[in-house]
Amino acid sequence: MKVTAVNCAEQKDSGQPVPNPLAPIREMVSACIQCGTCTGSCPNAFAMDYTPRAMWRMVLSGETEAIFESQTFMVCSACYYCTLRCPRGLPLTDAMAALKRIAAQQDLANHRRSVRFYQAFMESIRKHGRVHETEFMARYLISMKNPVLALQFTPLGMKLMAKGKLNIGSPAKGTFRLEAIFRKARELEEPK
Repeated sequence: MKVTAVNCAEQKDSGQPVPNPLAPIREMVSACIQCGTCTGSCPNAFAMDYTPRAMWRMVLSGETEAIFESQTFMVCSACYYCTLRCPRGLPLTDAMAALKRIAAQQDLANHRRSVRFYQAFMESIRKHGRVHETEFMARYLISMKNPVLALQFTPLGMKLMAKGKLNIGSPAKGTFRLEAIFRKARELEEPK
């Protein structure tokens, strides 16, 4: 698992212990009483390989490899039901987002597709103010460096074109108003 390998390599090079990337997340969920309200509230729990309740238990137990081999935090749609209904008031959606950030920062292989898809989507929004479907998919496919992947999306692309759901024209112009929002989000996401 890359998370462990990176931490060990950094520790060997510097001789100093490297902070555990799960430590801030563990602190967020440290008061979890394992009641399962988060799982019962999650509209995506059916699609997760571990329920949110199980994920918090794994975080508290320090099961780093199992956590980052899981798809649970990538399936989270950040609807905030778990956070709103948590009887302890824990920031569970923020904890899921923190797991996503670690996976993206460490470029973990089993999350690479999701991370690149999200990055291409957000870049299209930043650039045009909305998703320009053809450019978005082109960015995603180029970032994946896998020509076979494009063939997997061909049937879906044909269906969307037949229904007029794909914009193959030139992208919208004059949408730089979003740049300030993206700049502020980058500032907030930078580690302190």
